[in-house]
Amino acid sequence: MEISQITAFLAVAEELHFGRAAQRLHSAQPPLSRTIRQLEKQLGATLFDRNTRNVRLTSAGEALLGPAREVLDACRLAEIAVAAAGRGQVGRVRIGFSGVSSHLLIGRWAKLVRHTHPGIEFVLNSSAFASEALNKLLDGTLDIGLGRWIFTPPGIASRVILNEDFVVAMTVDHPLAGRDGVRIEELATEPWVALPADPGSALRDSLQRAAHDAGFTPRIVQSAPDSMSLMALVSAEVGCALTVSSVVENVNNPDVVFLPLVGGPSTLQLRIAWRADDDSAALREVLRLSEEALPTPE
Repeated sequence: MEISQITAFLAVAEELHFGRAAQRLHSAQPPLSRTIRQLEKQLGATLFDRNTRNVRLTSAGEALLGPAREVLDACRLAEIAVAAAGRGQVGRVRIGFSGVSSHLLIGRWAKLVRHTHPGIEFVLNSSAFASEALNKLLDGTLDIGLGRWIFTPPGIASRVILNEDFVVAMTVDHPLAGRDGVRIEELATEPWVALPADPGSALRDSLQRAAHDAGFTPRIVQSAPDSMSLMALVSAEVGCALTVSSVVENVNNPDVVFLPLVGGPSTLQLRIAWRADDDSAALREVLRLSEEALPTPE
């Protein structure tokens, strides 16, 4: 059966008059009659009893009525879905991120997407570190990445969502713990704990660069997979750690204090990144919503 045949059948079934049905379909009556006869021939059943005075459904016609309406309803839903996808109201957007501060930001963003665009599936990957997120963006397994990158490769667009100050985490019993700030050169002999030495690890690279500018090489004694684990190492007096202000806001550990880094690198930028040539309407809508949930700082 063709959609045009089902439409013609429903028009006649609801009007029970070929003339009015033809008028409703903006068609002449003879072509409508031929369409119904062709449909009856295909189905091998008479759908209407008709004479010069009236038209009524046969038992076969009654049986077809419900399924025919379901078919047309499904077609309308398909049209609506396609139109909604074109407007970015439905779709699937995959985002990769890591870190305690990122969890709060992503939660705010995801909540806005869910409330305003319930047809968009916001798929979260919370184990994608900065370098991993970039690689997954490039190979198409992620649509958006959240991370701290010194630079992004060609073809990747990005937007700053947070400027973060550098701080040094140390145990509360450290001799410098009562200070208002600390210079990196004052910690030249200290053991350090850091995030893994992955390519593009902005925090570890920042520590190495700040120490180099101060004339020493940091003695990194242990690595941790994330900021929370890093703070656990600090509280255990394994070493100091260079981190950022958003971690301070999200870590509650009475054995750890955070001192602003004085005279070192000033800020580290947290960005969202995406493929510049990705023309997904859902992605564009999610990025638009990010400007509301996570505006670029002044």
